[in-house]
Amino acid sequence: MSSRDQILARVRRNQPAAVALPEVPLFDGVVHDFQVNLARMGGEYVQGDPTAFIRARFPDAAVICSTTPDVCGNRPLPDDPAALEDVDVGVVRARFGVAETGSVWLSEAELKLNALGFLPQHLVVLLDPKTIVPNLHHAYRHPAFREARYAVLMTGPSATADIEGVLVRGAQGIRSLTVVACR
Repeated sequence: MSSRDQILARVRRNQPAAVALPEVPLFDGVVHDFQVNLARMGGEYVQGDPTAFIRARFPDAAVICSTTPDVCGNRPLPDDPAALEDVDVGVVRARFGVAETGSVWLSEAELKLNALGFLPQHLVVLLDPKTIVPNLHHAYRHPAFREARYAVLMTGPSATADIEGVLVRGAQGIRSLTVVACR
């Protein structure tokens, strides 16, 4: 037996006993308010009929793309992401929301074309309030994370600020994010 094999054999014989990993708590004691946290990040939470909301909020919207049967868009979703450049309103349904951060979870299954979450001027996200989880600990344990190849936790519209603290929304992406509570 070579020196290498002798050393490896000794290491294998002297391994410590296997220990189970500790259970990570879910921190259910603190449940944050989804609406408040979404508003903090520049998003808006509304209730009611999503189609009526879109008509009232965006009366001049020429192009609406929707990936959900709950809202009919006036243009089908294209195959080419670049064709989304003139979309005024994108509409998707989130799988779940996270109260702690005011985020909605979207994957390639909900977006159909990932660029739909970022290229339209405005994004309207339909969310069943029953699917809101209390915090990120719950979110990361959601089965959707294991199923998706691509996912994003989206919280509010795109924003950037300069060193003087001047905040500009919609600089690199959607100008507004509205979550419509509907089952």
